[in-house]
Amino acid sequence: MAFKVFVDGQEGTTGLRLLDYLTLRDDIELLRIDDAKRKDRKERSRFLNAADVAFLCLPDDASREAVSLVENPDTCVIDASTAFRTDPNWTYGLPELAAGQREKIRASKRISNPGCHASAFVLLVRPLIDAGLLPPSHPLSAFSLTGYSGGGKRMIAEYEGTSDPRLASPRPYALGLMHKHLPEMRAQTGLELAPVFTPVVGPFLKGLSVQIPLQLATLAGVDAAAVHAAYTRHYAGERFIRVLPLDDESNLDAGFLDVQGCNDTNRVDLMICGNAERLLLVARLDNLGKGAAGAAIQSMNVHLGCDEGSGLNLD
Repeated sequence: MAFKVFVDGQEGTTGLRLLDYLTLRDDIELLRIDDAKRKDRKERSRFLNAADVAFLCLPDDASREAVSLVENPDTCVIDASTAFRTDPNWTYGLPELAAGQREKIRASKRISNPGCHASAFVLLVRPLIDAGLLPPSHPLSAFSLTGYSGGGKRMIAEYEGTSDPRLASPRPYALGLMHKHLPEMRAQTGLELAPVFTPVVGPFLKGLSVQIPLQLATLAGVDAAAVHAAYTRHYAGERFIRVLPLDDESNLDAGFLDVQGCNDTNRVDLMICGNAERLLLVARLDNLGKGAAGAAIQSMNVHLGCDEGSGLNLD
């Protein structure tokens, strides 16, 4: 019997990408709301409560409203907004976070989908804190380069519908250093301080990399081999996390980082660059895949007891 799935907010970037995944599944019955009624509270409530899994691809306040409409105790809500990512009553939808996270996702009816920048940052930092290589009090900075699809339909239209020469250059943003992903970066790693985080939009559709520099003089006993070993242990057996080998020229493209190297997959590549004095930790993913809709599908698969990779691309 097919699982009933509803996407509330199906016209947004993440919602449309979810539909791409779901329409290819023969184990999913996709519940489709009439376009004319997709903002009708009563009709949305009917669809939300009829679903085994309801994806919310909405702004924060609209997500909170949608959750208030769910009365069916069997409906699992997977929310793609920032509204619940640090809420202790919700489960963070990152199966690779730590031991036992899959069991929490499987048992939970309220799952918060991680942010794209936060996913990459957490996957780089959490293993080092868990291994004792990085103290929770250690101050960090992080730089992220992402495609313009992360800004949603309006930004996509801006980049693809105009010839504004300003859009040909990378554009740093959130320069007040209060990016909306910072709370989950702290909460899901255990850091005491939010990182100094600088995101940049690039003139390409999708693809994302987060880079974290480390001064090894500030971390006793830490070197590239220790970091690599911590990642290898933490992600052993994880099909969607690839820890790239140390000092391998094939990790780069003629010395350059290909930010789009994981596009159209649900894969995350982790790599370590640098030297004996300084390291650069790098995570790369598709911001519409493992950074958004792919992660939501992965959590759905875990929750429903399906094969975790069902409908998702590894390569």
